[in-house]
Amino acid sequence: QVKLVESGGGLVQAGGSLRLSCAASGSIANFNAMGWFRQAPGKQRELVARTTNSGRTNYADFVKGRFTITRDNAKNTVDLQMNSLTPEDTAVYYCAAKISRLSTQYNYWGQGTQVTVSS
Repeated sequence: QVKLVESGGGLVQAGGSLRLSCAASGSIANFNAMGWFRQAPGKQRELVARTTNSGRTNYADFVKGRFTITRDNAKNTVDLQMNSLTPEDTAVYYCAAKISRLSTQYNYWGQGTQVTVSS
């Protein structure tokens, strides 16, 4: 069982930046993909960004050019650098890990970290 722990959330003014970090209790090199998701009140959880073990990264359109996902297999961490934040980015952000490239299902989830962007 792998445990994922997020950190780095908080309150920031619009236009500001935050860096989220996800630390895994095991090797993230074993996972096909690591992703950051978010869920705002009253909305469905949505994928923000993901990075695969082949080095590919994908971003949701609403964060392209503002957010950057990076992984460090040696440290078993996945970070999300968030710049030019807007109030619409307010949500609980979750780190997740996917085992198989043949599935879209993410198998492990962190507890989430709150990001609040004030106008």
